[in-house]
Amino acid sequence: MRVLMMSTPASTHFTPMVPLAWALRAAGHELLVMGQPDVMGAVRSAGLNGVSVGPWFHGDSMMLALVGDERPVRAIPRTPPEALGNLGYTWMTHTKYVLPEYLAFARAFRPDLVVADPMEYGSLVVGGALGIPVAHHRWGVDPISGPARRAMAPHLRRWWQDEGLAGLPDPDVIVDPCPPSLQDPDAEPGLPARYVAYNGNGPLPSWLRTHREQRARAAEPDSPRRVVVSLGTYTLLLNGASLVGDVLRAFRGFPDLEVIATVPPEYQDAVGPVPGHVRMVPPVPLHLLLPGCDLMVHHGGASTVMTALSLGLPQLALPQLGDTFANSDRLAATGAGISLDTAEAQDDPARLRAALEALLTAPGYREAAGGLSREMAAMPGLPEVVGDLERLVAKGRPSF
Repeated sequence: MRVLMMSTPASTHFTPMVPLAWALRAAGHELLVMGQPDVMGAVRSAGLNGVSVGPWFHGDSMMLALVGDERPVRAIPRTPPEALGNLGYTWMTHTKYVLPEYLAFARAFRPDLVVADPMEYGSLVVGGALGIPVAHHRWGVDPISGPARRAMAPHLRRWWQDEGLAGLPDPDVIVDPCPPSLQDPDAEPGLPARYVAYNGNGPLPSWLRTHREQRARAAEPDSPRRVVVSLGTYTLLLNGASLVGDVLRAFRGFPDLEVIATVPPEYQDAVGPVPGHVRMVPPVPLHLLLPGCDLMVHHGGASTVMTALSLGLPQLALPQLGDTFANSDRLAATGAGISLDTAEAQDDPARLRAALEALLTAPGYREAAGGLSREMAAMPGLPEVVGDLERLVAKGRPSF
């Protein structure tokens, strides 16, 4: 089977698909990733082959122009439920100017199956034009992709009409790694797939190796509890250094904790002084960093939420834009975490400390997170999902 994997031009949209790409390759299938230059570094880092089509998208520059000197949570009002479809505009625009090149390459490559992230609308036109199935791969909690796909279809009318299609097709199947108890209740039905954490490539740092060895030697009752703070490089890029500093300084009231914060070196001065038991380190793939952790503090990103939940970690979410609000809402709704979803709440040291205290002392959060972790582990493994996709291609239609 020949598989064409497509991604919108954001590496965080691509990386959730990497474990499925590996599973397809391990099953003997040919796979090529098609996308703009923005994702090609992530493709190479994952050990996959890619073809770069079109110019750079420069999504970071677009977001900086949109938010100005503010954090997104201050500059952009939270999208109300009835307007979630509007979050597809950026990716609809991307589709318009690269779709002709995507179609030309796809016709030459002649895939049997297209796998794409749920905002890559070009995949639906490619699949419809070639008469092959399309699988969309969710990142996690998903209240957005269905409404956005329907809202963007009229804007892409010229493109699907030019290919003789009656409309923008729906995906034939949606691969869904999100545990049902966490998933948005209104999300379209999906094909369950056990989540495999992949947060980028990189070696195990020497400090983390030493840290693990020391913890393994320590007597369990005497080992300090560890908290990881990772608000993402994107949060820092979008004027979030002061927020990171405020969060880290909130740990002054918890001197018995070991706090590790992932902060790129170029932002550490802007974060400012932090308590002595807080350690700022360059970013580390979270699937390497989180084992042995007791609490995760983050920005509500899908991969961060899913990785922490796969390890049964309670979480404090400080969402900033887009789907980070939905991810954080569902964490709070399941009892696995707390969400401070306004700039006022995030900037209030007392509320930060109260949330940290609750998550570290009330056992219900860890119990809820552990339940979600067990639910994730019981979902069908990726080899089984690959088998479902093989049957989809063989039959030419979904069979589940």
